[in-house]
Amino acid sequence: MRLWPGQLPVTQNEAVTITCYDDLGNPKTHGLEQRYVSPTSGICRKLVVQAVSPFGKLEVPISNHTNQASKIAIWLLSNSPIRGWIIFKWIGVWLLFTLKLLWSVIWLLAQLFAPIDLADDTGEDTDLYNTGYYKPYVRGFQGQLWAARSPMEHSSRIIEEGEMDIPTHTLYPRVLIIRDPICNEWVSCADRDTIIRTKFIAISYRAVDAFTRGPDQEIEKAQFIEEVRATVLEQKYDAYWLDLECVGETPSEKNRDLYCMADVYRGAAITLIMLGKSASGEKECWKGWGERVWTMPEALLSSRLCYKFRDRETVTPLSLFELANLAYTNYDIEQAIVNAYSGKDPLERLERLTLLKSAIWRRGTAALAPGVTPPPPKLDMIGDSEKSVTVLSGAYKAERVYALMGFFEHRIQPNRSEDDLRALVRLSMANDNDRIAERMVSMLPSTITKTACWYSDDDIYRANLWDILPEIQVAGVTDNGALVVDGCRSASIRWKDFPEVAFETTDSLRRTIIGFIPYLSWPTLIIGLAILMINRVGGIALTVIGLVLLIVSPRLFVFSQSGRIVSAQPWLIGVKGVVSIKEVESHLYGGAARGHFPRMYFTPSGSQFSIPERGLDRGGSFRQYDYAKLADSGPDAGHIYTLIDTCSSTMYYFRAQRPPTVCIYAGREGGLGRFVLCSEKCDINELHKESVLRMPTEISEKMELCGWVALG
Repeated sequence: MRLWPGQLPVTQNEAVTITCYDDLGNPKTHGLEQRYVSPTSGICRKLVVQAVSPFGKLEVPISNHTNQASKIAIWLLSNSPIRGWIIFKWIGVWLLFTLKLLWSVIWLLAQLFAPIDLADDTGEDTDLYNTGYYKPYVRGFQGQLWAARSPMEHSSRIIEEGEMDIPTHTLYPRVLIIRDPICNEWVSCADRDTIIRTKFIAISYRAVDAFTRGPDQEIEKAQFIEEVRATVLEQKYDAYWLDLECVGETPSEKNRDLYCMADVYRGAAITLIMLGKSASGEKECWKGWGERVWTMPEALLSSRLCYKFRDRETVTPLSLFELANLAYTNYDIEQAIVNAYSGKDPLERLERLTLLKSAIWRRGTAALAPGVTPPPPKLDMIGDSEKSVTVLSGAYKAERVYALMGFFEHRIQPNRSEDDLRALVRLSMANDNDRIAERMVSMLPSTITKTACWYSDDDIYRANLWDILPEIQVAGVTDNGALVVDGCRSASIRWKDFPEVAFETTDSLRRTIIGFIPYLSWPTLIIGLAILMINRVGGIALTVIGLVLLIVSPRLFVFSQSGRIVSAQPWLIGVKGVVSIKEVESHLYGGAARGHFPRMYFTPSGSQFSIPERGLDRGGSFRQYDYAKLADSGPDAGHIYTLIDTCSSTMYYFRAQRPPTVCIYAGREGGLGRFVLCSEKCDINELHKESVLRMPTEISEKMELCGWVALG
């Protein structure tokens, strides 16, 4: 949090503590500061972040563990000693470099005659060697699932009575209202043999057009039912299905009727749309009907459609195209759906289901209390307790998902205890070929909610759900809506400083010989001084040679470490703020001069700030540094970060609420991998999505597989 002049820091929460557990079940109590799991020890630690402009106790200036000799040598080559008073500084730095060479010789001799074991048990990453892999994320999900994909896993979800007896699909309604020609009465019929031989009309309507909640509710319902029956007879039918009469009373009957409602409209000979009174405005009647969540599947799944206003006698047939013009206002989505279901312009399955979800999600449900407006098109309140709505007693909170599931091959049994979030996960798990939840993990929405961070209705990179090929699988969902995924490749992000990066260059006998020469300078000088009294000419010669070698040793040292890098230790390094390429190069390899050491590059399309070059070669423009710098000084100040990847020598600028400490490879899209950057919540054993970057897919092979992780 950034403090403004005159603002005092908040201290009332400093005494609040939370408890987390390590892999062995040992508890640890700490404050509310951001934590991370050490990749070397598996211990939960305070997150110390290096920042361009450090603020607070847990932010430190940018530092590095880069080889000091390399940095000093490159500085000596990059700065001329003849420029004014810099000669004194240059001589001092040169003396420091020569002392480092002397220390290296002394250390080598000491190791030859008296080896010293300096084992480091502090848990710090000080060993310099190339493992070929990023530092792993070593903490996995340890809790129980609320609903699991596999029936072999324990699920804490309460299965309601009769839920397991619901058939997968049905070819006929459970109940029909059929007219008895002998008694001339309408009766409820549940006999299978009678129902399967009876053609019927399915009624689609809006509750507020049929009755008003209050003391006259039952009278108005009865009047509406009589109007329906009269219309059915006029259409030469003797049976109809109306949810007011055909939905059961017991929980098991209600669940079955809701589960199989899509089959009712598929099997109906005609679907009759009962609208309100035209006197109140035909346009308003159609708009109100079209905004309800169930009316869309009722219309799209029907074989024939007709409509009637309650204050008119005429029953008018209509097509899906006419219906779209009358009832739907979002032509970009509804028109595509209508085209698909009318056969004019078929869509791929996942694209069609995605459009259906968007269309149904923006509609109101019975779960909304009177006067509560439907949610906006972007369901960014999902999983967010701060944006919850009042739910009527007896209504299904996940009614939108149950309306959507009629379009899927495999359905889920309704459950009153679940919300849209968990129902959507269960529906996705039941239809694994669509893998909706897995694809959402890889997307970067414009708003990431505090909970259920995996959910996404849009993508900042403008990719569609069907553009993403997921590399993970959902194992289940937790009680609080966290998505538990399997098959993740993950890596830890280092924030405290720049490590010394181990790397290998191409073999070169010349560089090997030249690299050995600087270490001969001090022995040559010492031997020359030692024999000066014995052999004056030889002593002077060796002393001069030693001094000359010391003078040229920076150039020789840098040349010995040049060459094409064959492999480098993969690291993901984070910095709070915007860092330039030149500064990153200096912290990683001591600087880049005359072709020595690899250079860093901007990503052309990997982050929100990426700007591609327009030339013949693909690359990232240097303008994105200015773009990110401008954002860091505006409304997003304090939330712009830099990520450095040593494996691909690429830099990324991105926005995040908190520094992400874990990088997860979740899928592929557009020729690049989708890598989810997450912060850690150790007290609830979950990760929270902070951002998503598009990085080279091949670097995922250098990430180790981890166990289950929960995204909440």
